[in-house]
Amino acid sequence: MSNAGKYSANEPATGYLYQCRYALLASLRRMSEQDEDFLVSVETLDDVAFETQGQPTEVLQLKHHVKHAANLTDASVDLWKTLRIWCERYTSNSEQLHYLITTSSISDGSAASFLTAEDRSVAVAVGRLLQTARSSTNATNKPAYAAFLALSDEDREDLIGHVYVIDGSPDITEVFDGLRKEVRWAVASQFRDSFVQRLEGWWFRRVVAQLVTKSGSILSQEIDSEMNDLREQFKDDNLPIDVLDLDIEHNAFLDEQFVHQLKLIDVGNRRIRIAIREYFRAFEQRSRWVREDLLHVGELDKYERRLIEEWEILFERMREKLGEDAAEERMKEAAQALYQWVESEANFPIRPRCDEPFVTRGTYHILANGPDPRVGWHPDFLDRLKVLLESEAGE
Repeated sequence: MSNAGKYSANEPATGYLYQCRYALLASLRRMSEQDEDFLVSVETLDDVAFETQGQPTEVLQLKHHVKHAANLTDASVDLWKTLRIWCERYTSNSEQLHYLITTSSISDGSAASFLTAEDRSVAVAVGRLLQTARSSTNATNKPAYAAFLALSDEDREDLIGHVYVIDGSPDITEVFDGLRKEVRWAVASQFRDSFVQRLEGWWFRRVVAQLVTKSGSILSQEIDSEMNDLREQFKDDNLPIDVLDLDIEHNAFLDEQFVHQLKLIDVGNRRIRIAIREYFRAFEQRSRWVREDLLHVGELDKYERRLIEEWEILFERMREKLGEDAAEERMKEAAQALYQWVESEANFPIRPRCDEPFVTRGTYHILANGPDPRVGWHPDFLDRLKVLLESEAGE
């Protein structure tokens, strides 16, 4: 086995993502089954923990296996690592429920087989665990055995009485299918994948914020609010607006036609950087709408035609006012005014409630780009760009 395979981070990384994704699924299920508000946290009290009215009510240990589905035997490392955590945190007379949720399967007749929701026998499970802790020579489990044996008979019985083992749990990809089912009430079936992807994106960012700031827990009301917001975005008169990675390499855009158009009318560098950002955001957002089939047939073409028609009225008005013999300085001033209209006034929603201004501004830059720009700012922008392209080609 190569060192790369031996020390691969794939499985631990998948495990963390699994915790995060499963926490969202468990939260959605809890919201659909209960009216009571709750708090949920990841990697605080346990892999996942739920609190109600200020008290932790359920803790979840999640075990995800990528390459194999090891059976949960009496000496299973997964089982004893989990029990060690719970033994060391044990508080008597607590009503907190402990769940070991694994993609593996339970061995018939093992202690874990007596801790499922059905055919349950706490006494038999405790007996088998005691026998294993006293007789097993598994060095990895030794600290866990010691923690289990350190509890009194009464405390062991109490703790294990609150333990439930759920085997054959859906893996990380199957959890996504579970999320799709949970949001079926919120969005049309053809948009469920897109809806879940955005919900998960928000959830991952929220969990990271919880972990970084150590803010404790996430309110169920936050999940509910995000669900309602997304549901509104997926209605017929709206479109989802995404949080996009705006780590833009501005220099990569300096040779684009829409940038040359701005330089023709002496737009400053800072405003050009803003224009590049708007172009990039609109391009990425539109591309995502197209990839996910969120737009109606011909909708983007219709939207662009509308923007061109609105621009055309002002552009031709500007040219008439200038006349044919206007000085270059006057033409630039008029073009600056036209471009300022794009920056501050032109806001034409692609749908009635999808009114983010960057969509309009960025689309205008898309229309001003390419070898045959359909809009421009300078009265003679087509001739000027043609000369520019010819001079660059001759260099």
